[in-house]
Amino acid sequence: MTVSIALFTQDLRLHDNPVLHAARAAGDEVVPLFVLDPAVEAAGFAAPNRLAFLADCLSDLDASLRRTGSRLVLRRGDTAEQAARVATEAAAGTVHLAAGVSAYARRREAALRKHFGDRLHVHDASLTVVGAGRLTPANRDHYAVFTPYHRVWQEAPWRTVLGAPRKLDTPDGIGGEHLPTARPASPALPRGGETAAREVRRRWDIDAYADIHDDLAADATSRLSPYLHFGCLSPTELAVRAQQHGGDGAQAFVRQLAWRDFHHQVLAARPHAARRDYRTKDDHWHHDDGEAEAWRRGRTGYPIIDAAMRQLAHEGWMHNRGRLLTASFLAKSLYLDWRIGAAHFLSLLVDGDVANNQLNWQWVAGTGTDTRPNRVLNPLRQADRYDPDGTYVRRWVPELAHLPGATIHRPWLLAPDYPAPIIDPDTLTARLRHARGLD
Repeated sequence: MTVSIALFTQDLRLHDNPVLHAARAAGDEVVPLFVLDPAVEAAGFAAPNRLAFLADCLSDLDASLRRTGSRLVLRRGDTAEQAARVATEAAAGTVHLAAGVSAYARRREAALRKHFGDRLHVHDASLTVVGAGRLTPANRDHYAVFTPYHRVWQEAPWRTVLGAPRKLDTPDGIGGEHLPTARPASPALPRGGETAAREVRRRWDIDAYADIHDDLAADATSRLSPYLHFGCLSPTELAVRAQQHGGDGAQAFVRQLAWRDFHHQVLAARPHAARRDYRTKDDHWHHDDGEAEAWRRGRTGYPIIDAAMRQLAHEGWMHNRGRLLTASFLAKSLYLDWRIGAAHFLSLLVDGDVANNQLNWQWVAGTGTDTRPNRVLNPLRQADRYDPDGTYVRRWVPELAHLPGATIHRPWLLAPDYPAPIIDPDTLTARLRHARGLD
């Protein structure tokens, strides 16, 4: 009787899971293992919202495994040490793991390799559609610009979507700990787990995505990013289903999956980009703790910014257009270090992912992969364009709900009790012109 271990990390699902599929093929019995590693907290990943969402994901994964006749084995401690102990207890021959790109994931893989040698099997294209490092331009180890990457990504072969196991045998006598519970920081956190993820995907209208995904009030984005971050959904399955569905909305969504892969391959090649500028401009950032705190609390005096920041605090999630606006406001309008914003986002976002969060922040700040580093988003023009009637702001800034239509975006004209803009509009315009090199 052969035994293998499926070591779950950010692939908390049964459907289209290469790790679980390979472990099942390698052994008559499989130990589905998840390790709560204190190194995750030390690395700064253990934010309350993500811990609460993770607890849901693990509970749902265990329930799904039990329907196959198996169960989730949960351990606490160093991942490599706990995996080695389980392998000894179960007399397991092989260990299967999804490839990761963060510095923590690389350290974890190296530690596992020391314990297991060639008995460790690492599977790429489990957390992304195309494995990081599989696509490279001539004489370089990664693509630094999205457009050429996207062209080759579209032509790259994708692996076959795998079914979920109906039956899974797990050896008796492998003990584990109770599933975790955690309290989120945000009151309206979505339910975690593969079951919830597949229901969200089923209900989402992908056909409308191309036309209204930037409409803040419509809230027509997929809201699948938390489930992708924890691997409750397979990006490959989503991409394949979208391609089969067809249409402009599906194409626009698949492009977003390509952006996700792009950032993963950048971080895999340049791990320092999680902390330092990918392309330094030797910026001398402005320092103002009061401005940074007003931004965090959604009290900047610019309602479109305040609304998005309040959505983040309440839901642990923010509309993608809101992320662009709030990041540009911090880095370009206030000229505060992008790392301040990136850290705040990671402290609250359920989908807080090092590759996507840090590199998107740098893209906005002009220190990342954007080929137009002087790109600036004017919050007033953006508000007029993407929330023309003020519906989004009215939802999240109720103290301004009495202001009619688009006047809500300029409360200093009609609502003197609202916080004054931390940058007056004339100064804002001057800073935006300076950022664009127009003065």
